[in-house]
Amino acid sequence: MTEPAEPARSGVRGSVAVAAGIFASRIFGLVRQRAFAHYMGAGEVADAFNQAMRIPNLLQNLFGEGALSASFIPVYARLNVAGDDEGRQRVAGAVLGILALGVATMSLLGVLAASVLVDVIAPGFEGSKRDLTVQVVRVLFPGAGLLVVSAWCLGVLNSHGRFLLSYASPVIWNLAMIATLLVWGERETLPRLAVLLAWGSVAGSLLQVLVQWPVVHRVLGAWYLSLGRGLADVRTVLRNFTPAFIGRGVTQISAFVDAWVASYLIDGSATMLANAQVVYMLPVSLFGMSIAAAQLPAMSGEAGGSEAHQRLRGRLTSGLTRVAFFVVPSAIAFVAIGDVVGGVIFRTGRFGGAETRWLWGTLAASSMGLVAATMARLYATALFALQDTRTPQRCAIVRVMVGGALGVTGAFWVGRVLGLDLRWNVVLLALGSGLAAWVEFALLRRAVFTRIGHAGVRQGTWWRIGLAGGLAAVAALGLRLALGSESMPRMLAVLVAFGLTYFTLTLVLGVPEAKGVLAMVRRRR
Repeated sequence: MTEPAEPARSGVRGSVAVAAGIFASRIFGLVRQRAFAHYMGAGEVADAFNQAMRIPNLLQNLFGEGALSASFIPVYARLNVAGDDEGRQRVAGAVLGILALGVATMSLLGVLAASVLVDVIAPGFEGSKRDLTVQVVRVLFPGAGLLVVSAWCLGVLNSHGRFLLSYASPVIWNLAMIATLLVWGERETLPRLAVLLAWGSVAGSLLQVLVQWPVVHRVLGAWYLSLGRGLADVRTVLRNFTPAFIGRGVTQISAFVDAWVASYLIDGSATMLANAQVVYMLPVSLFGMSIAAAQLPAMSGEAGGSEAHQRLRGRLTSGLTRVAFFVVPSAIAFVAIGDVVGGVIFRTGRFGGAETRWLWGTLAASSMGLVAATMARLYATALFALQDTRTPQRCAIVRVMVGGALGVTGAFWVGRVLGLDLRWNVVLLALGSGLAAWVEFALLRRAVFTRIGHAGVRQGTWWRIGLAGGLAAVAALGLRLALGSESMPRMLAVLVAFGLTYFTLTLVLGVPEAKGVLAMVRRRR
């Protein structure tokens, strides 16, 4: 038995709104990355900036997409559904007050300890490369604090079903950085441009908060800042926050381990890893995060009793099937025609054909774990809805241990033993992280099955989606060989051919998600 039709439609509408917001922000993010590649290339300065940017990215991922959502939204959404306006307002004000205090302390410590942090995240950097990284980190830290406040705004808006604004707000952050590159890209030296771009990031972070603030204030109503002393619901948020924070933190440590290893590899390795992650995260964000974010408030109301667990299984199965429909072909495309994908986004200016092929290898290796990493987000969301934040934490720890061991072995030993070109070391590093994602996926799935019963994609759906994706890759590769040239129009034609072939074949094979997409398009005409 599946969940009622109306909740299913509500979940789909919510995930569509999240996906639309994320799509807008990611598209502008890709434009930002293309502008960055044009002006910065993939050398020493680009490495310094990309390593420094891991600090705000870490905090945004920890608070915005992980710990804060997992701990704050279930409590706030429950109070909102119950009509307890005073309770939800007090909880929101207290959580913001605690965050503000923590952010102020964190920003000050980050600025003062920037050199120590750089030695941790990029111990292989030396001389002017290290000095520039330290300078950029010091500039970025206040902006990182603003992104944490933006994450609180996201939690409030999501709980009220306002998904589009919160997930589209990073567009303005990207625009601030794009404007900085366009204005100063041809006028300044590369090191000076990196510092100016960091200031553009801080300005964009402030604008990202300001654009959400009026709507947040309106949906909250009467509220005030506090530290939540004596509030049981705030204690619940904090109690759930700690293991969720550790779990997300451990996951982020995986990215830092990769960055740490990359700092010892040849120049350009850190930038190539960061560029591959930008492309890799596109389907994760569009389909994994969008569905998980939209489902968390709804799942939080279905966390107790056999009937509620049955509805939770229905939501989870539906979400996982939608993820598979979109993410499986994404992984296939990244492996089969990753040079075309990378070329469309990055090939310009200082980023040439050799860099594009290097990116393809790194992206293909990362994509080995794309399906697992995306689906793991939904299984973790189901556990968050059940107010179990400790199990995702433990699974994340195992993933980091496995990924770190595989990545370090590949980057420092396997490549040397096989006599591979030094650029392959970063590819082997990415492969270790990709394979480790399957370990986390298996552990989370088993934990969910134990709590609520079986919830997953049917075997028949798997093979139909895989077959369609494989045949679409063959068609795209054939067109690529026929066209020959790597001009932008021809590369875009290859990508369009892949997408249309996949969608047509899934319709012919009777995949329900393909029919749903077609019906949605027809309704919007």
